Amino acid sequence: MRLVQAGLLALLLFCCGAPAFADVAVPALTGRVVDQTGTLSSSEQADLSRTLADFEKRKGSQIAVLIVPTTQPESIEQFSIRVAEAWKIGRQKVDDGAILLVAKNDRKLRIEVGYGLEGALTDATTKRIIDEIIAPRFKSGDFAGGITAGAERMMKVIDGEPLPAPAAKSEWTSSPNMIENLFDAAPFLLIGSLFVGGLLRAVFGRFIGSAVAAVVASAAVWFLFASFPLAFAAGLVAFVILFIADASTSSGGGGGSYSGGSWSSGSSSSSSSSGSFSGGGGSFGGGGASGSW
Repeated sequence: MRLVQAGLLALLLFCCGAPAFADVAVPALTGRVVDQTGTLSSSEQADLSRTLADFEKRKGSQIAVLIVPTTQPESIEQFSIRVAEAWKIGRQKVDDGAILLVAKNDRKLRIEVGYGLEGALTDATTKRIIDEIIAPRFKSGDFAGGITAGAERMMKVIDGEPLPAPAAKSEWTSSPNMIENLFDAAPFLLIGSLFVGGLLRAVFGRFIGSAVAAVVASAAVWFLFASFPLAFAAGLVAFVILFIADASTSSGGGGGSYSGGSWSSGSSSSSSSSGSFSGGGGSFGGGGASGSW
């Protein structure tokens, strides 16, 4: 009986203590700089994010910074590769991403390097960046200075690596924002279609005028988003609205207007635009270096 009680007690203690040994969850990629410790001020995060964004726009490579309290019970190397696999920093098939990871309470840091940058950010080079640039500043308590200087050195090294030029893309038509921007543009497209459609119907008649206006709406969406499905949908919607507009306006009531209150996406787009950053599908194999301070 005592043996059974002892076994149950041991099982209970194990179950209670198990969460303490669980792996730290990989944080969501909410931006180029993810600080779970409050180490960086909002202005410092914004400045660093802007620098990294400008570098990506110019060079194509992605660099992300992650600050966590601890990686325990995992080593920083194990946790870092899990972050790399989840975030997929860097361009797909180019694999030109790098992550600067700081485990503040553990007093450890690591630079994780994607396959495509291992020729530039070698193990020896990343080790020197940690030991000679970042760690000395961390020892003096200058975390923002150490992270910024380390990231700038990483960018300088990557600049010397021949990589494919970044694909030319507009922020307006980039895929993460395409649907959001379409909703932002919808009121203007709708009003423009109704105005142009009214003129065309007066000249060509109800059916032909609606069809021509639908083609104009499709062309406008294609020009803005280079997406055939969106252009086709916009043309179809424009044709239907214009074709039945006569019936809705002639039925009286005068209420067939499109009130501004029915399109409220403009306010939501500004709040979500800061979280549009995402990894490009890059792969990592454990290259890089770790250090402490």
